[in-house]
Amino acid sequence: MSLFDKFEKTAALYNQLSEMGKNPFTVVMEEVLGPTRAMIKGRETVLAGTHNYLGQTFEPKAIAAAKEALDNEGTGTTGSRFANGTFAGHKRLERDIADFLGMKHCVVFSTGYVANLGAIAGLIDPSEDAVLVDADCHACIYDACSLSGAETIRFRHNDPDSLDKRLSRLDPKFKGKLVCIEGMYSMYGDTAPVKEFVEVAHRHGAMLLVDEAHSFGVYGKTGKGVAEAEGVMDKIDFYTGTFSKALAAIGGFVASNHPQAEYLRFSSRPYKFTASPSPATIASAGAALKNIKETPAIREALWANAERLHAALTQFGLRLASGPAPVISVLLPTKEEAFAAWNFLLDQGVYVNMAIPPGTPGKDSLLRLAVSSAHTGDDIDQLVAAYGAMAEAFQAARVTA
Repeated sequence: MSLFDKFEKTAALYNQLSEMGKNPFTVVMEEVLGPTRAMIKGRETVLAGTHNYLGQTFEPKAIAAAKEALDNEGTGTTGSRFANGTFAGHKRLERDIADFLGMKHCVVFSTGYVANLGAIAGLIDPSEDAVLVDADCHACIYDACSLSGAETIRFRHNDPDSLDKRLSRLDPKFKGKLVCIEGMYSMYGDTAPVKEFVEVAHRHGAMLLVDEAHSFGVYGKTGKGVAEAEGVMDKIDFYTGTFSKALAAIGGFVASNHPQAEYLRFSSRPYKFTASPSPATIASAGAALKNIKETPAIREALWANAERLHAALTQFGLRLASGPAPVISVLLPTKEEAFAAWNFLLDQGVYVNMAIPPGTPGKDSLLRLAVSSAHTGDDIDQLVAAYGAMAEAFQAARVTA
């Protein structure tokens, strides 16, 4: 027996993909040319798989803020938030995020993954609490449940009735109950009925955590997310998010109106034992937040691009996972067809994400296109042309299949 025996199945798939052509999991951006273009395999390629939803990676004010922070505060904090890793910038960004969301408290973590890990595990007492999780939630939420040690109960994806049944049957020994959902789900681009989930959770005395990682800055009248779009920002208990999508940086946060949320700083192991985000990262995220707050046209451009692309892909007869959204996924029946279609698009000068089971809901394999407000008219034209050619070449990707 070897520690590596468990990797045999994964290694076989990895080697199979490598033998068939370009491997989607080994792509290198040889030179980044801008928010929507890079050199891949020596060719200029349209980037449509980066989740750079609001195109902030090259925002001049964010870059200038990061450079100033480097000059004034150095390259890193060399410590956790709990020790020496809290600078004035960390506290300022926490206030700015809380103010933007209309919440009283915000705790910044090193990544969005760690934010969910720290929030859920920090809130839960495994001896007396239970966590209920949407079946399609991100891996970090499931990992947080494992870290917490609490009983974890799954309910059907985007199904408030399923949650209602699970809560109704829950053993009364559980004193605390936390329900975890996402705003927009990153694989299919579908959104949760947050308002209905709030009503079900609170009726059973449970608290609701909404991970808006992919919907922060994107959904809602002012970009606060799906909870804002459904008019329940003041009713959700915990709001988690990441800097790595709309804010184009690295980091994450938990926001809440509950005053006890501040105690996460003492109960969250990932907060206490992970080095804090660098000054440059915090500064760039803060500048990006200010920019998207003051420039609603950025969000409007994203939705215009998303609606145009979704309409074109629908017209081609492609099997799409959801309605118009910043994530547009084309479903394929097998991983081999998904891999071949992904290579086809790359040869057309278009980079998207390929996802296959078990990393996808159900048994679907898919190609995930992430739309950006920074995509130009030429970018969109190239994406439309590439997907049109793919629809002709891969009949299995079409609804008629």
